[in-house]
Amino acid sequence: MENESYVKHNCDHYKDSRYDDLNHRKYGDKEVDVCIVGVGAAGGVLAYELSKAGLDVVGIEAGPFWDPQVDFASDELHAYRLNWQDTRLSDGNDALKFGPNNSGRGVGGGTTHFTGVFYRFHKSDFRTKSTDGVGEDWPITYEDLEPYYTKIENDIKVSGPKQFPWGPFNGPYPYPEREPISAWAQVFREGCEVLGIRSSVPPLAILSAPFDGRPPCTNRGFCNEGCKPNAKFSTLIHHVPKAIKYGAEIITDSMVTRILVDQDGKAQGVEFNHDGSYYLQKAKVVIVSAFAVETPRLLLNSACSQYPDGLANNSGLVGKYLMTHSGHDIFAKFDEEMRLYKGTPVMACTQDFYETDPDNDFLRGYTLNAHGDRPVALSKILTADAGYWGKDLREKMLDFNFYSQITMVGEVLPQKDNCVTLSDQKDEYGLPRPKVIFNYCENDNKMIEHGVEKANQIFKARGGKPTFVAADTGHLMGGCRMGDDPDNSVVNGYCQSHDISNLFVCDASVFTTSGGCNPTNTVLAIAARTADYIIQMGKKGEF
Repeated sequence: MENESYVKHNCDHYKDSRYDDLNHRKYGDKEVDVCIVGVGAAGGVLAYELSKAGLDVVGIEAGPFWDPQVDFASDELHAYRLNWQDTRLSDGNDALKFGPNNSGRGVGGGTTHFTGVFYRFHKSDFRTKSTDGVGEDWPITYEDLEPYYTKIENDIKVSGPKQFPWGPFNGPYPYPEREPISAWAQVFREGCEVLGIRSSVPPLAILSAPFDGRPPCTNRGFCNEGCKPNAKFSTLIHHVPKAIKYGAEIITDSMVTRILVDQDGKAQGVEFNHDGSYYLQKAKVVIVSAFAVETPRLLLNSACSQYPDGLANNSGLVGKYLMTHSGHDIFAKFDEEMRLYKGTPVMACTQDFYETDPDNDFLRGYTLNAHGDRPVALSKILTADAGYWGKDLREKMLDFNFYSQITMVGEVLPQKDNCVTLSDQKDEYGLPRPKVIFNYCENDNKMIEHGVEKANQIFKARGGKPTFVAADTGHLMGGCRMGDDPDNSVVNGYCQSHDISNLFVCDASVFTTSGGCNPTNTVLAIAARTADYIIQMGKKGEF
């Protein structure tokens, strides 16, 4: 934003004196077709698809535009800068821990530091109320998303097995599975085989062969710290550069503080803060893709005379039905070295416990991923999640090379009281800090107990000694759920607000249920589908 001239603009429909003399970008008076708030997983796909279709797109991102060759390092502590570290208040019987595992900051968002695991949801995930009597049905089906799953997987060349045993899509994937697998992944698969549990290499958004000028994975193992060679997919290195070539503009280091509406109650653009000054970007369509905490926070903070309870919130459900996955980490010690730091973090999995089993005392299910970890990450797990300190911590860490780890990804049922609200505390922009309240329900806890026991059985079958369990969560979803009924949802099946036709919410916050597997593929598929809908709106002259 350097060396730009600025003009004055008056937002007459706001009574806040801050808007009486509002500076903004020199082309702020130009109304773009689409403004996207947040250029992460969904925002990157939207920017690419919409700009490719010829729409004038601006994406605004709170964090920087990372350069993997300069900004990423094979260092765990250095990588924390990729995460959203702003203070979030957390409450509830099972208060969530925020930090590296929950969201990203900067272009690419969480895709810069996710493991690359790239499952599709199962058909039943979209119909849990109809099939199992819990949760809520989505307004879309697996069949609605299927062509977009295929499109995304082909666009980024997902690697995976020739035959994936679970769900409606069984392969083959665009690129062959990654190999060789790690020692702990092999141990996991051998333990599963002893017990008659099916296992597989998972689909990964990590290259197994060259593509688009990027090299195949060399098993550095720093997927969660940012992939310096660019073998792992992120919207930072794939969708966003292509969007820019099609004319999209990406504004970085700029915090969107409010969505603005006109006198007719339509979205007219956003206010954002860059280096302490406020600017305005007008747009015919505003899409919020800021993730499951920041998206509800922004909508609630954008309350005005027309929408005193926040934007898109006539249902009162903005921020409600927040979900996560029960992400418990189960560890066992082996006589032979496992070396958890070597190779891609997730190289084996089972979804044999994914669907509801009438023999269980809970509904729905989970995925088990054989999971690798770095030393600093394990020490954090041992202290924060498993309660080890001092001498006990040192003794556990001395055995680092002999541990194997299984991480559970368990479906958590949507509950209205699990929510994001605005607190009385203010951040550096004067915005209320988000307060997140979370509690597991009885079904969640029974599923966790079952998943931990199954993981330990797999370890024992291969000669491992269960050592400790670290309670954890991952993958925030919900808070702006989609649905057909405006009284029971925030957006429709195309992520369009029920209340404001030119306001969209498109990220993991629109999930109606959480499913029992990593959600990134579904986030990107929904974004691609939403982009198609907006493109068709434009062709019809509806914005």
